[in-house]
Amino acid sequence: MSDIADDLDASRAPLLDHLLELRRRLLYCIAAVGAAFAVCWYFAEDIFGFLVQPLLQAGQKTVIYTQLFEAFFVQIKVAFFSAMMLSFPVIANQLWQFVAPGLYRKEKRALLPFLLATPVLFLTGAAMAYYVAIPMALHFLLGFSGMVGGVQQQALPAIGNYLSFVMQFLFGFGAAFLLPVLLMLLERAGIVTRTQLIGARRYAIVGAFAIAAVLTPPDVGSQLLLAIPLVILYELAIVGIWFTERKRAKETAAVLDDDGESAAE
Repeated sequence: MSDIADDLDASRAPLLDHLLELRRRLLYCIAAVGAAFAVCWYFAEDIFGFLVQPLLQAGQKTVIYTQLFEAFFVQIKVAFFSAMMLSFPVIANQLWQFVAPGLYRKEKRALLPFLLATPVLFLTGAAMAYYVAIPMALHFLLGFSGMVGGVQQQALPAIGNYLSFVMQFLFGFGAAFLLPVLLMLLERAGIVTRTQLIGARRYAIVGAFAIAAVLTPPDVGSQLLLAIPLVILYELAIVGIWFTERKRAKETAAVLDDDGESAAE
């Protein structure tokens, strides 16, 4: 019984250390988000002015709010979303600092490129949404303004609805562009293989168009702007997995050669 009690005490101490370390990392993340929120709150109007530029370029110069607190809550949402994006490097670094001590050197070298590629791919997708997809969608949706049945039909978008519309595009495109990272991590974990991904190509194409239909307005142009890059990113993930497989095969062959030489000696 004393041996069992000693084992429980020994396991409890590392678990408590991990929980304390997790709490410390979470506090750092919360502090980073809080500091970024304070900065973004100060510039919330400027940030919203940047987000509303596609609407202005589409010819819509008026936004409204129909509830007394809508403009205030929109400013909070703008500051919060901006703070999350601004503090992401700190959050990612804290996550890496928490996970890295439990990884081998090879695992660190394998995961670090994915961690570095995540913000780049997300920003690429968000930039494509802001500069290409959102203007195209707005031109399509605002095209319904005009005389309809002898009545003047005019678009008066509410700021809350417009912010949700823009955020849906930015986060949808940004998350969609993380597809190669997700697939390569799944392959690295042994959940899927390159052969399975190649065999599922036709289903992936259908899934890409289904995702595009959900995340974009019902115009063909916006859907193609998301679906086609998703298909391309899927193919790039397959190519990336092929390169990593070759690299792992060479490393395995080198280790076997070293073991063979040491055994011969």
